[in-house]
Amino acid sequence: MVTKHTGEALDWVVLIYRVPREPSSPRIAIWRKLRALGVAQLGDGVVALPEDARTREHLEWVADQVVDAGGTALLLRAQTLARKDERALAQAMSWARAAEYSDLADRASLVWETGPSAPEVARALKRLRKDLRTVQKRDYFPPAARDDAVAAINRIAEMSAAEPVPTLGDRP
Repeated sequence: MVTKHTGEALDWVVLIYRVPREPSSPRIAIWRKLRALGVAQLGDGVVALPEDARTREHLEWVADQVVDAGGTALLLRAQTLARKDERALAQAMSWARAAEYSDLADRASLVWETGPSAPEVARALKRLRKDLRTVQKRDYFPPAARDDAVAAINRIAEMSAAEPVPTLGDRP
């Protein structure tokens, strides 16, 4: 998801939550869900996402999970008071995604450099594309590294097209 900058202050959905330490499985599930959403960690038990219908709904679900686990949750709509704070928050989220995109580009480059067999390229391409979609779902402020990852994955796709998977009739 890409957040458009209109010059106006962004609204944020903020979740303040506390989950009991035991049992640990609900706490771990909640942490994984928040990580998958790409939240900005504002403090211990305080996370935020740029507000839209989708992010608000996702954090409402997480808040419900927290309460179901015996914890407490409070959802708020907020704006930063200083533009520099908003930029810093957006930059932190962008840097986190940039690291993920760089990892994808590195993995794609490794496939390119090792020149594996066509079936291995197809498997690697499928995995890389899946992982790219996963990162893009939590990318609210796209970094330049996104374009590098997409280009590296497209290069693997071209490799795959240049070396079709052999069929039984192609064997010598």
